[in-house]
Amino acid sequence: MNNFDIGKLENAIGCKFNDKTLLKKAVTHSSFANERSHNMLDCNERLEFLGDAVLELCVSEFLFEKYPSRPEGELTKLRSQLVCEQSLAISAREIKLGDHLLLSKGEDQTGGRKRDSILSDAFEAVIGAIYLDLGREEANAFITRNVLNDVESRQAIIDAKSILQEMVQEKKQSLTYAVVDESGPDHDKTFTVKAVINGEDVGYGKGPSKKRAEQEAAYNAIRNIKNV
Repeated sequence: MNNFDIGKLENAIGCKFNDKTLLKKAVTHSSFANERSHNMLDCNERLEFLGDAVLELCVSEFLFEKYPSRPEGELTKLRSQLVCEQSLAISAREIKLGDHLLLSKGEDQTGGRKRDSILSDAFEAVIGAIYLDLGREEANAFITRNVLNDVESRQAIIDAKSILQEMVQEKKQSLTYAVVDESGPDHDKTFTVKAVINGEDVGYGKGPSKKRAEQEAAYNAIRNIKNV
């Protein structure tokens, strides 16, 4: 990003750093490091490694306490949904983390700021940086604000297609998805998809891939069916 502003990044994540170089490294993609210094230790991959472990522990503790009657298998499934790439990309987008990423010119031009994998990796790296600079309590607070603030809704979005499929099968209905629009260049497309049950349009969704658009369409279909 041409005008990187550490203060705006701190405001976006809600944390003031002592070691601001650590936070800058957390949003430095490997393509940028390779382009500038050719030293991969200057990118966010090590912080991502640490942040992944901190995130999993925090989420595990939260679920263990929140759901005392759920067995291990259910907790494991829920944790995997909350810490998966798509879930973390949602969290990253909510705080506009993509606006602050340091990417190579090529990665930037091909839609890197919107890519789930890059966003989720940077989000984990930010967690790692917070943990190192401000401690576990501050890292837990960041995760709680941005990942654990609405577990049920997050789970519903990620698992919407299977939930809708089960609802349809119970009533012996047919479910299909159809792309109704594609916009943007090949490297940065936005898909609009509709969910159709027995020939009736029941929900629409948009996303950077057909799969993401289908998940949003399924989620909106569930809300429409339940009149939420």
